[in-house]
Amino acid sequence: MRILPALAALTILGLRASAADPAIPAPPKPPETAATPQPGPTPTLANVPYGTHERQVLDFYQAKSDKPTPLLFFIHGGGWVAGDKKNPGSLKSCLAAGISVVSINYRYSWQAQLAGVKPPVKAPLEDAARALQFVRSKAKEWNIDKQRIGASGGSAGACSSIWLAMHNDMADPQSSDPIARESTRLWCAAVNGAQTSLDPKELKEWTPNSRYGGHAFGFMDPNDIKTRDTRFAEFLEHREEVLPWIKEYSPIEHASADDPPIYMIYATAPALGESQKDPTHTSNYGVKLQEKLRGLGVPCELVYPGAPDVKHPTIDSYLIETLTK
Repeated sequence: MRILPALAALTILGLRASAADPAIPAPPKPPETAATPQPGPTPTLANVPYGTHERQVLDFYQAKSDKPTPLLFFIHGGGWVAGDKKNPGSLKSCLAAGISVVSINYRYSWQAQLAGVKPPVKAPLEDAARALQFVRSKAKEWNIDKQRIGASGGSAGACSSIWLAMHNDMADPQSSDPIARESTRLWCAAVNGAQTSLDPKELKEWTPNSRYGGHAFGFMDPNDIKTRDTRFAEFLEHREEVLPWIKEYSPIEHASADDPPIYMIYATAPALGESQKDPTHTSNYGVKLQEKLRGLGVPCELVYPGAPDVKHPTIDSYLIETLTK
């Protein structure tokens, strides 16, 4: 009666030997699953209000240092109609290099349009300026070197960063508001996929199939953000009517010899005067701003596939060198 257990044992041993036999294919491995993303750094201070609107909040990430640190001022992209301040670019590398980071939210242009703000782009751009002034007002408390502040962002956030860098100081020394007395000038700006102009006439000359920018001046349905890029022809037709606004809110209009150094990176090489696969983020924008800044004697580094004389291949490397040297 003990034969059955013995046979069972031999069967198990035989199965084990067979599984190890190289002549018999091993069972397929289970599919590999993607590694669980590691959480990024947690803000030292989260959702700090710099205004009264729900979108006028920022996150502050403090770098460890015994002396005041440089600061990365990050403005998220999303065409001024979407996006969020979480997961700012260059966060980890800047903190590791001793550079503190602020990442802001701001009012969307469609929210401004619904609220009657004219032009709608006034809200996201002037929110960025106000947030920068607010951060400077916290320099002592947050251990920040208020001189060494560099702006960065992608797409619309890049456009906002360039606008801040080009614009004359918006500080009001006579204001009763101490925040308004703070400077809006930058040490540098390093951006990805920036729109450097919001002038439809200019854009059509640079890139014939341009379609971006009209929403900044109210040429969209604020109840449907999918209409953002659908009214460029109307924008161009009415250019003269909104030209004063274009002169104020188009970054390249403010370029001057006292501007800080600029770094721009794009995903594709330029082709001025030719239609582009992605006309909203074409390096044609970068070529024209670099051309103007070089004429003014302002350092401007432009990076794209095949670009000559690239000193800094990434935004991170540029920011770290420029803010800490």
